[in-house]
Amino acid sequence: MGAAESVPETSIHEFTVKKPISLPKLPDFEILAFPCNQFLRQEPGTDQQIKDFACTRFKAEYPVFQKVRVNGPDAAPVYKFLKASKAGLFGSRIKWNFTKFLVDKNGKVIGRYATSTAPMSIEKDIQKALEE
Repeated sequence: MGAAESVPETSIHEFTVKKPISLPKLPDFEILAFPCNQFLRQEPGTDQQIKDFACTRFKAEYPVFQKVRVNGPDAAPVYKFLKASKAGLFGSRIKWNFTKFLVDKNGKVIGRYATSTAPMSIEKDIQKALEE
């Protein structure tokens, strides 16, 4: 599948995504995955193929939703909201896969993190949001 071919075994993505972490097991915390095929067609598979891949290769223990568009006029409403709430360094457009958003329990977007941001590097932000 596209993502499998685009992510080498020794990449930073492989290390940070496959590394067992405790964040998904925190009470009141949820990771949501929205596959997108707008970035060099890295997610060409069906929704079921993408979900199966995430669950087998990356041990995803969180919801993997249907493929969505994140940029342009047909962007999913959730991404229109996320981008309008928290722009990136160079505007609201999502530049590449694995952009991360942190949303508090009231639905307020409190963080936006670049593709290059390792998931574990935002653990303190997550803990702080959970304490508020």
